[in-house]
Amino acid sequence: MDAKDHTNYHCRKVDIMNEYTAKKCLVAYFSHRGMNYMSGKIVDLQRGNTERAAEIIVQLTGGTAFRIETEAEYPYEYRETVAAAKEEKKTQARPALRHNDLDVADYDLLFLGYPNWCGTIPMAVAAFLESHDFSGMTIKPFCTHEGSGFGTSLQDILALCPSCRLEEGLALFGTTVGDAESDIRHWLYRE
Repeated sequence: MDAKDHTNYHCRKVDIMNEYTAKKCLVAYFSHRGMNYMSGKIVDLQRGNTERAAEIIVQLTGGTAFRIETEAEYPYEYRETVAAAKEEKKTQARPALRHNDLDVADYDLLFLGYPNWCGTIPMAVAAFLESHDFSGMTIKPFCTHEGSGFGTSLQDILALCPSCRLEEGLALFGTTVGDAESDIRHWLYRE
């Protein structure tokens, strides 16, 4: 990269950074603490993988973090959580949410984070999307997974928010979230 290319690259990156700081960004995420599946084994996480990714996005964009939480906590044990998630998906349940009095009209851009549960968004995320009006809002999804990528989550988000503008998302392996800042930067700033 010569000096001119470097200058153009730097200016483009600054423009994109200014785009985020000029907008009011909401980083809403659902994340599971406790026993999680990573690299073929069950591990105990004090902070869920999606929460860790959300923290990086907040740091890089200056956005406001909002943790999507259910009234009833999911089980600590991995297999019990999977069973609960499968049952919720099967019945299309919408778990009651805590602290869901957020006014999304205060924001221009939503970064929506979630783990891929049963091939899609957790039903808690569906409940969050259904309880707010995202018409005309830009949504940039990010998910954590252990091999299934987005699954059908992008289509499911559009089905729940047909009037939103869904932009390119980022699917991160949960096992790599600790080292994902460069991937997140690339996604945000198109580096």
